[in-house]
Amino acid sequence: FGVWVYMDTGSTSLFALNILAYTLPGIVFSALIGSVVDRVDRRLVMILSDVGSGLTTISIWVLFSIGGLQVWHVLLVSFLNATFNSFQWTAQSAVVTLIVPKAHLGRASGMSGISDAISMVAAPAIAGVLYVSIGLAGIVWIDFLTFCVAIITLIFVRIPAPPPAADGAQQKLSLLQDGGLGWKYVWKRPGLFGLLVYFASLHFLVGMIDPLLNTMLIDLGGPKVLGEVLSVMGAGYFLGTLLMSAWGGPKRRGLGILIVGVVQGFVMFGFGINPSLFVIAASIFVFSLLDPIVGGSSQALWQTKVPPAIQGRVFAVRRMVSRVGLALALLVAGPLAENLFEPLLSENGGLASSVGRLVGVGPGRGTGFLFVILGVLFVLSSLFGILYKPLRKIDEQIPDAM
Repeated sequence: FGVWVYMDTGSTSLFALNILAYTLPGIVFSALIGSVVDRVDRRLVMILSDVGSGLTTISIWVLFSIGGLQVWHVLLVSFLNATFNSFQWTAQSAVVTLIVPKAHLGRASGMSGISDAISMVAAPAIAGVLYVSIGLAGIVWIDFLTFCVAIITLIFVRIPAPPPAADGAQQKLSLLQDGGLGWKYVWKRPGLFGLLVYFASLHFLVGMIDPLLNTMLIDLGGPKVLGEVLSVMGAGYFLGTLLMSAWGGPKRRGLGILIVGVVQGFVMFGFGINPSLFVIAASIFVFSLLDPIVGGSSQALWQTKVPPAIQGRVFAVRRMVSRVGLALALLVAGPLAENLFEPLLSENGGLASSVGRLVGVGPGRGTGFLFVILGVLFVLSSLFGILYKPLRKIDEQIPDAM
């Protein structure tokens, strides 16, 4: 959809607006989504989410076929699809706790990540070929068929109901009051709140990688190099999911997340410290390799510590916070690079004779320096997390709810 918008209008702003339309529902509707997931059969929520996504996708085909497709249609469908996807992700995350033994939650997160990794590697290349050969209409029909497969699969899966929750989570509340219960649960547990804040900072920092990395690589080597490096990123992530699936992650998940976070921050220096494409690609590979360990361990930690009956509401809070971080990153990444850092490290920029000796000068070097700063912030966030005792000892101080 984003490609169609950009090719139809030539507007980078509208392309970014489409990304933002896909980000907003996870922020705006989080409380409602979490409450619904905990009140309604979670399998039914997942099925209806796929039905809704399939119908909105088909609406694009109808408009495209009659020649009436406009940009605002695409933005609306992106918003609706993201809404259904938020229901889907929240319900699915809560369902895994009910069907996977606690000891294997880390491995289950890794296995789930394998499908994400395969999509990351294969989908962009396949989409590019299909966009040229069968066009947007054909791609929409393939997408619709995948929703049908998902719905049929869910029909045959048995998912038990969650056990009743303690702490008054089962009391009768209005939908609005109920939506705030996830916040209250996290706020009362400093370790979980610290984990939430830590990942909010990481999502903001990581959210800048995508827009900044793409433009920097294009400046350094063009679209071909961009595609090659993104493939390296996908390969690293894929190997990381295999490692997480086999290993299951560190036993002390909280401390393990923070230590890996420190390593990732230092690795991020390699994104920008040197204009060598080999150094950049190698750094991206290692960073992506470690990412499933952090994400899988976090997912397993939340699934273990939060009662299944209220996981919908708590996980919706997690998703909202991550989407806020991503949205802020999308808003500030471009202006920071274009208006501040790139001019500072141009041939005659203010930092050309100082920082320029370290990272180089010219197109893309301002963005490279920004990556170094992001790496420093990544390391500092993880070190602060290690120093914060409730987060460092979250595995011991918060009893398992399962």
